[in-house]
Formats: sequence, C-alpha cells, structure tokens
Amino acid sequence: YKDGEEVILWMNTVGPYHNRQETYEYFSLPFCRGKKSTIGHYHETLGEALQGTELQFSGLDISFKGPASSSSIEDSAITPDCGLIRNDLLYFVVNVEKTKFCDMSVEEDGFNMLTYAIKNHYWYQMYLDDLPIWGIVGSVDDSGIGYYMWTHKKLDIGYSGNQIIYVNLTSDIKSKLDKGVKIPFTYEVKWHQSNTKFADRFDKYLDPKFFQHKIHWFSIFNSFMMVIFLVGLVSMILMRTLRKDYARYNKEEDLDDMFLYYQERDLGDEYGWKQVHGDVFRPVSSLMFFSAMIGCGYQLILVAFCVIIVAMVGDLYTERGSLLSTTIFFYAVMSPINGYFGGSIYVRQGGKDWIKQMLLAATLFPFCVCGIAFMINFVAIYYHASRAIPFLTMVAVACICIFVILPLTLIGTVLGRNVSSGSHYPCRVNVVPRPIPDKKWYMEPGIIIFLGGILPFGSIFIEMYVSYAE
Repeated sequence: YKDGEEVILWMNTVGPYHNRQETYEYFSLPFCRGKKSTIGHYHETLGEALQGTELQFSGLDISFKGPASSSSIEDSAITPDCGLIRNDLLYFVVNVEKTKFCDMSVEEDGFNMLTYAIKNHYWYQMYLDDLPIWGIVGSVDDSGIGYYMWTHKKLDIGYSGNQIIYVNLTSDIKSKLDKGVKIPFTYEVKWHQSNTKFADRFDKYLDPKFFQHKIHWFSIFNSFMMVIFLVGLVSMILMRTLRKDYARYNKEEDLDDMFLYYQERDLGDEYGWKQVHGDVFRPVSSLMFFSAMIGCGYQLILVAFCVIIVAMVGDLYTERGSLLSTTIFFYAVMSPINGYFGGSIYVRQGGKDWIKQMLLAATLFPFCVCGIAFMINFVAIYYHASRAIPFLTMVAVACICIFVILPLTLIGTVLGRNVSSGSHYPCRVNVVPRPIPDKKWYMEPGIIIFLGGILPFGSIFIEMYVSYAE
C-alpha cells in the first residue's frame, strides 16, 4: 500500500456460531452500509466462488495509515519520531476516531430476524487485506428478554512498512433492540507499528498448542527408512520365489488337454493363488467401468501428492480459495494420466470401443462430484445460504471439463493405446475358466467389508472423538 491508499473492508458471511457450515450473506440481515459506495478494485477467484465466499463492500472509508497528509520537515515543528520520513516529507499516521457511518431503522421484520440471530449466537466474518476477522452480532441479557446489538467496531491494524500485518476487531457499545428505533453504527481505526514480518502474519491463526511440540525428525526418518528396507526385502524375496513359477507357466504350450496338463503337474506345489494363476488376467465383466476407475485412481493419487507438496512448500492457507483452485488446476493438468492408464488397461484386455471408455474416464469423477454438489447447491439455494454456487461459476467448471479435461484425457488415451497395444502379462490366460468353489459364509463380500473396515473405523472414530472433546 501507499500512504493514504484505500483499504477495503469486506463483509463476508453471517451464521450461527455452533454450525460453521450454515452461512448466509452478511446483508441478508438488515444491517446498514457505510456511506462510501465505490471501490477501487474487486476480484473473485474460482475457489472463492465454489467455497461460498460472498464478499460485499462494507462502505467504510479506511485509508492506509489514515487519510493522506504530509508536510515539509522545514515547515513543521513536529519531530521525526512522530511520523515517517520519505522524500524530505514527514508523513503522519492518522487514526480514525469514533465515526458514525450509518443508521439502522429497526422494522418489525428486521426486529424478528435480528432477535433470532442474537438468540442463536450469530456471528459474522469480515476480511481486510485477506486477513479474516470475526465478530458477534449481539447478546441477550441475563433475564433472556432483552436483546442488544454491538454497534461499534474498533479496528486495531498493525503495519510494517507499506504492508498490513494484523487486524483485530473489538465490538463495543451495546444498543437495546426495539421495534421502531433507529440505531447508529460507528467505527474507529487505530494504526500500530509491528515488527512481525509480512510472511509470518498468518502464524497467529494457526493452532499454537499444536505447533509448540517439537517434531522428532530423526525418529521419523529412521521409521521411514526401516519401512522402505522391509518393503524392499519382502519384495525381493517374493520376486525370487515367484520368478521360477512365472518361467514355468510361460513354457506351458499345450493347454487344450486339461487332463494331461493337471496329471503331469505336481499338484502338491499348487496352492492358494497359484491355482488360479491362469485366470487372474482374464478380462473383467465391466471392462469399461473398471479401466475408467483405474485411470481416475491414478489421477487422484497424483493430484493429492502434488497438492500436498505445494501446500508444504507454499502458503496456500494465506489466500481464500487457493487450495481448491490449486486442486482443480492439478486435476485438469493430470488428465492425460487418467487417459493413459485407463486406455492402456482397456486395450490390453481386449476393449474395442475406446472412445466411450475415454469419455467415461474423463467424466466419471467430475460427474460424481458435480452431482453431489448440485444436490447440496439446490438445498443451499432453497435456504438462501451463501454456499450456493452461482450459475456463471457452474458454467466455468463445465467449460474446464469440456475444453481442458476432455482433450487432455483424449491425448492420454491415444498414447496409452499406442504404447500398450499388446498384452504383457507375466503368465498365460487359460482358455477354459477354472471353476470357483463355493465360499464360506464369512467370506462373502459384505462380511469382509464389514470386518475389514471396523478396526480402522474404530481407531479413527476414537481419535476424532477425543480431539473434538478436548
């Protein structure tokens, strides 16, 4: 910022404190705006729109370090300690004293809305220079009958050089809420010099209790290397054990005479998965859906890995919606990975209609996400919540899917078909499928899913319960 430059205070959302997901536009309550109606700049990213960020200008006139004012050092009797010397001029930090910016007339409908908001502990969120600020709408007296609103906003803004470091909001002056009254709203701004670096200004929003614990890097590295060593050792043992079996299976030439085939083989060596080695790579019944799922899995794993790396290196939490925008960007860029792996598996298993497979792979995950988002968005529109996604934002997402994700998936599918056109399986596929014996009742998919998931679910549930209880 330059001295005297406009600093915009954005009003975002309002909603109950005990349900952070239920948010509405700030001016859905009958709040009044400031007198200033024009602003110098406004922008909204795709991530902000998808997250339901509803930035609206507050109308408060705030300038960096106060209104622009300066005087020559020779003509001023003020010492340099009172201001900032730039180009032989002495600039003063001017605070905004208590100033009324609007009057709110309380009608019957507005009275009912405000009393409901105060009774349910509504709070609001604001942004100043991308720094979030929170405030409470009002409070109830001890009798539970009188409702009061906080009508004065005191902003303490810290700066370092030409950058804003922190901002604190203090709500003051309670005014009783009654029908037909006119309530004045005031604000004041205090500027404070700060020694905090601009890169560290978001540290105050992080959990200090969590980050005060020291990380034992040596233990983590030791455990990581031990896991890598054990995985490599087990993999080496398995590959040496199975290499002979692969070689023996590939040398089998006459599979038509199944009787002689099983008579000549030593059946004592065949157990477990070896009994169905000739059916492992048999084409699945829903090949198109299977290959599309495999391609989406590869794509999502790489997207998650890239987003985690970028979040570790950069500061995605410092900008609204940056994490979601980064995820969408990486998902679109990784679309050729989806097409490559899905298309290669589809061709290797004998698929012919690769265009339909490519379309399914490109639209499977976006269709599922957009379908769920559409239902949630319908509910949000019905309740006039700020989480409702605007129509133009939905058009932008559709354009990304059609003009970016679809062509890149097509490129990956073509590469996958050409590179992996032939089957390279480690063993042959039997002409006649091996009969599968009947399973025990405890080997049914439903039982296996339940028993396999109950242990991790229990451990995660206990950890989450303890975390929220604390």
